[in-house]
Amino acid sequence: MLHSVPSPHSDNPPEAHWPEWIAELAGTALLMVGGLGAVTLDFGSHSPIVALLPSHSARLLLTGALFAATGALVALSPLGRTSGAHLNPAVSLAFWLTGKMRHHDLGAYICAQIVGACLGVLALRLAFPEFATVRYGMTMPGPSITPPIAALIEAGMTSALVLTILVFVSDMRTARWTPLAAWAVITLLVWQGAPLTGTSLNPARSVGPALIALNGHDLWIYLVGPPAGAILATWLVLAGMNLRPVTAKLFHDPAYRSIFKHEPGAMPTNSVA
Repeated sequence: MLHSVPSPHSDNPPEAHWPEWIAELAGTALLMVGGLGAVTLDFGSHSPIVALLPSHSARLLLTGALFAATGALVALSPLGRTSGAHLNPAVSLAFWLTGKMRHHDLGAYICAQIVGACLGVLALRLAFPEFATVRYGMTMPGPSITPPIAALIEAGMTSALVLTILVFVSDMRTARWTPLAAWAVITLLVWQGAPLTGTSLNPARSVGPALIALNGHDLWIYLVGPPAGAILATWLVLAGMNLRPVTAKLFHDPAYRSIFKHEPGAMPTNSVA
């Protein structure tokens, strides 16, 4: 059933949504373990995949598919159905800009995503010595790409991802296919963009390896580019396409409560804001 929601301008203190925040942290940690595990599997110095698939481009495509599949599976899991599986500060920023997230939830999600990313990278570092041979999954621009150009490329790629997500969640008929659409877009972006920037698309994904490796060189690229891309994509959806997301979850399951703002009648019942 629908529950009444205090006005955003109420003097009541913001409600803590610990189950959603913890689910977002755990989901982001799993994204890093699965995604960067795929990087290590495909590009580690002793990887058996190199002999089986000598083409660098083919291994990039495989890595993108596995990395993106990890995020899609998290979105479909109970963790993702609880938190919405943003797993990315740029995605949360976009949903906040559309009016679907409250300020304190945005801050909590970004903190959860960064902590989760660090925990995922730390787990890989402790479990797999081979992880060091891929520089703990750090994102870095290609040798011929200057940092400003890398930031612009990251902004453009993230804009494509966020635009896809927002368009798909703007209609309940397509919302259920959002994880699949995001999987396809991320796979292609990693395949084509990794030689240029490492294809972060996600500040938390870059911050985690940088903190664990104690190496913040060029980290600003991934703190500036993806959020800028998210802002651009949100503007295109709201102003250019005149669409309004009906959910802030990549896979909305009415059996799970929602802490996000929804338009009356736009969502199935059992939503909680």
